[in-house]
Amino acid sequence: MILPLVYYGNPKLRSRCLEVTEITEEIRELCLDMVETMDANNGVGLSSTQIGKFLRIIVIRPVLDAEEGDAFLGEAEIYINPKLSSPSEETQKSPEGCLSVPGLHEEVERPMSIHIDALDIDGNKISKKVTGFKAREIMHENDHLNGVLFIDRLPAKKRKEIEPALKEIKAKYN
Repeated sequence: MILPLVYYGNPKLRSRCLEVTEITEEIRELCLDMVETMDANNGVGLSSTQIGKFLRIIVIRPVLDAEEGDAFLGEAEIYINPKLSSPSEETQKSPEGCLSVPGLHEEVERPMSIHIDALDIDGNKISKKVTGFKAREIMHENDHLNGVLFIDRLPAKKRKEIEPALKEIKAKYN
């Protein structure tokens, strides 16, 4: 089921999420609904706060490179109770956007790699190092679980420049 999105200006986006204590059928259904919602909105990632749920769940579709040089989206990945650690010292600036902040894309500096520990939809443990854009996707979505938006990671000068656009989003979607 496609769920309604929460947009910039809604205080729900600033909420910290709670750990999932048990993976029930309802949690599995929520995860699949999140994937469907992400896909319906042409996103590559979605956190539970973006649909007004305050559980530590993120979903992504990794962007993969084809042999011909074209990019395509991989299978959806679900991370329950993600914990990030060991960010690389090497960082990269790259444009980020967000389904909850439509139409705005800004350069955000993030580590090139990160380690993630989480559970999958069946409760199996995931523990791996992720790099590149996939690491960026996971860090972006994990930020949401802590009430942080990508615009919060912008330098103060850039934040000031985008204030009119943020006011428009707030007025249009809330």
